[in-house]
Formats: sequence, C-alpha cells, structure tokens
Amino acid sequence: MSLTAPRRRYRPPAPLGGRRVAPGGRRRGVTALGFLAPALLVLTVFVGWPMVSALRTSFTDASGFGDAEWVGFDNYVQVFTDPDLLNAVTNTLWYTVLFTPTAVVAALALALVLNSPALPFRGFFRTALFLPFVVSLAVAAYAWTYLIDPQVGLLNHWLSGLGLQLGNVLEDPQLAMPAVALVAVWKNFGFYLVIFLAGLQDIPGSLYEAAKVDGAGVWRRFTNVTLPLLSNTLAFVLVFAMIAALQAFDQIYVMTGGGPYGNTQTIVMEIYESGFRKLELGFASALSYVLLIATLLLSVVQFVFFGRRERDAQ
Repeated sequence: MSLTAPRRRYRPPAPLGGRRVAPGGRRRGVTALGFLAPALLVLTVFVGWPMVSALRTSFTDASGFGDAEWVGFDNYVQVFTDPDLLNAVTNTLWYTVLFTPTAVVAALALALVLNSPALPFRGFFRTALFLPFVVSLAVAAYAWTYLIDPQVGLLNHWLSGLGLQLGNVLEDPQLAMPAVALVAVWKNFGFYLVIFLAGLQDIPGSLYEAAKVDGAGVWRRFTNVTLPLLSNTLAFVLVFAMIAALQAFDQIYVMTGGGPYGNTQTIVMEIYESGFRKLELGFASALSYVLLIATLLLSVVQFVFFGRRERDAQ
C-alpha cells in the first residue's frame, strides 16, 4: 500500500476573459432567448413602444388630428400650474387616505383571525374573502351602484327596516368619495389578506410560546413579536395599496364619473378627460408621466426600506 499522495491532474489556467463557456451553454442561452422572444416582442410592441410614443407626445400639442407641434416642457409646466388639476390631486390624496389605511388594517385584522388554528372553516372564510379580488372592479362598481341606489337598492331597503335612510350617497359631495373608496376596499383587501397570511405563517410558533411563558398577553405578543417580524410584509402592502390608490379610475368612472361637482375627480380621471374628451393628448401624456414618476418614487422608497432592513439583519 503506497503512502504517497495521489498526483493531481494538471488543469490549465482559465483564460483572461474568464471561464470558457461550456460547449452546450451557448446553445442553451440561444434556446432560452428563443422561448423569451415572443414575450419580449409583445412587451416591446404593446408596452415599450407606447411608452416611448407617449413620452414624445408629452412634448407636443398633439390632439389626435392634424400635425403636432413641438412645445417643449410647456405641458409639464401646465401640470404644475393648472388650478383645475389641484382639485384632482387633492381628491387623489383624500382617496389614498381613505383607502390605504382602511384596506391594510382590515386585511391585517382578518389575517390575524384567520391564522388561528382554532378557527373552524378557515378555508371557507379565506376563499370567500378573497373572491371579490377576482371580480373586475368595473363589475363590482356596477353592482355596488345598484346596491346603494336610493330607489331600488337592497342596502337602502335593509336599512329602512331599521328606521335608517342612506339617501343618494353618490350625489352627496361629502359621501361620494368615501363610497367609491369603500368599494375599492371591499374589492382589494382580500389580496392584501392573502399576503399577510403568508407573512404570518412564516413566523415561528416557538416565539409565541416563549412570549407566553414570559407572561406576555395578546397585545404584547402582537406588538413585540408579530409586528416586528411582519414589518417587511406590512411595508410592501402599504406601498402596493398606495400605488393602487394613485391609479384609482375604474369604480370612480362607473359610479360617479368624477362628480358630484368634481369631488371624485382623481388624477387618472383627469388624464382620461384631457386625453379622450378634451383631445389634449400632449397634456394627458405629460400628466401620465408625472404620475408614473410619483409611482416609481414610492417603489424606490420600498426598495430602500427593504435593503436597509436586510443590511441591519446581517
């Protein structure tokens, strides 16, 4: 039996450009690109090119008829100086304040309830609460319009049995915006509920058991265990809900059309009015890009928050 170490096989050094590509690697890359090509083509035609075209249009006075003239940044200046647009911005912020906390808190509260193993029929309740998210928002808005109708609405009929009268909510300047925000909450909070459930199920049960041993009650376990470990999920849902609120259009268009008296006229409604009714395509495109930048800023805040938490955790 030889005690000498086995001689290692000579391996030439890697080339200066890095490791040489395996014989089949290039072929696999071409194959992958071939599979991706249809999706890339669709994205380029229906997303990339319209975005580039809209950016160019935002620097013109295009109306859809005749030749468009280059106006530079005049449309963007008008976005920040138009007094009528201030009403749309204010309404959008008010809608965001109504929708975001309500949807997030409702989703989190119900997720905590549905995450309990002692709750019977958990699967049924989870499915029932998620189903509204599958329905089109325009369809849900039509249904709610008839439900709260003062003449034929079932909701008014039920409330009248209790001696209450809801009235014509969608024609009330004070109640129209809360009504359309409520429809959006009903439609979307099931999606946020599922995200919170996924986050709650990632929290180890041993942490709750240790907290119980230390004498922590329900509120202490929620504030000291659940919230800290659910903070990333909570931040994601908050940013996602705010982006959805900034893009509110469907139920407002169906239920109020921006009324009454412009009290539900949001930024996206203003884009629609400017582009398709007033035929101010240049201004509508500029306003669209301003909204896009605001949405991107919210996304950047989300990425910065997640990145900082990951660095702190290391």
